Amino acid sequence: MVLTDSAGRLLFCSPAQPGRCADITHARQLGLVKHLVNDPAVEVLADAGYQGLGAQTGGRVVTQPHRKFKKNPPDWYEEIHERQRKAHSARRIRVEHGIAHLKNWRALARHLGRRDMSDTIQAIAGLLSHLQTVTRKAG
Repeated sequence: MVLTDSAGRLLFCSPAQPGRCADITHARQLGLVKHLVNDPAVEVLADAGYQGLGAQTGGRVVTQPHRKFKKNPPDWYEEIHERQRKAHSARRIRVEHGIAHLKNWRALARHLGRRDMSDTIQAIAGLLSHLQTVTRKAG
């Protein structure tokens, strides 16, 4: 799980967990829900893997709209759903750019899906966060 600020700068990168784990379960295990309930000033733009956290956090986790009609949706619904999905995607693009900065590091380029890379991912996240902080202060 990766958290960025609104400019796409890396704030947090969680360690990898052994085995498969759903995004929403990982967020709950890390205590994200507890932190968001207590902090009203935070809004988290998340992908579809976190659908359901919005209700638990008082609307602080915003995911793309859930599809209400799976089969034979009315024409008007398709248009509205697509517009909402694109609006969420446009707001979330900076988050994706922040994640992409991690993937640009050569050490992660080929081995990103491996679970035994947790220490390497944490080290690169720390270096990237430091680099972004130094760049922000210098600019």
